[in-house]
Amino acid sequence: MTPDTALAAWIQEALGHAPRDLALFRRALTHGSQGGPSYQRLEFLGDRVLGLSIATWIYALFPDDPEGKLSARLNAVVSGEACAEVGRELGVPAHLILGKQARDDGAQLSDNVVGDAVEALIGALYLETGLEGASAFVRRVWEGKLDRSAAAPKHPKSALQEWAAARQCRPPVYTLVGQSGPHHAPSFTVKVDVGGKKGGSATAEGASKQEAETAAAAALLEKLS
Repeated sequence: MTPDTALAAWIQEALGHAPRDLALFRRALTHGSQGGPSYQRLEFLGDRVLGLSIATWIYALFPDDPEGKLSARLNAVVSGEACAEVGRELGVPAHLILGKQARDDGAQLSDNVVGDAVEALIGALYLETGLEGASAFVRRVWEGKLDRSAAAPKHPKSALQEWAAARQCRPPVYTLVGQSGPHHAPSFTVKVDVGGKKGGSATAEGASKQEAETAAAAALLEKLS
């Protein structure tokens, strides 16, 4: 089996679509470290298609939810971490096309890289199958990740802020305490502090500052519970 045949077979299995333009999907898996055309433009497109697909889905599933709850549900399942989780389930890391240095640095394990490639693949799928085909794929692979409970999931940072306010503690303060890793796969370390008698602190890492802040908030909530 040639590399092209193997790639086409994997795309059909993972995405449920036989690619007409294999080069389009190869680009969706190509990281910028290769030095040529990469997945960035397709990622831009796929990010919008993913958001619209999920937004349309939850709008129909939760007809009584106000805008705030719908936004919370959307944000919970289109995050970089969620996209990376989907990518690993589909086997994306094994098919990423990376420059030598990026591969040596472990970029194929990066949430940023894997998540971006998933969005790029959605963009490529949209170009070949339209919104209907792309949305069908999104619903299939995101089915188990959508919280169908009546209560919308609460973002950890919002939940921590509410916890502090309810106990008359000072609002959470997030501090970037470290940054490491190569440009294509950075790691940020953030500490969160909640002042007051019942407060506390926690530290966590993430592939972005926002991701690290979210992880720190979640860690502190668990610590305080």
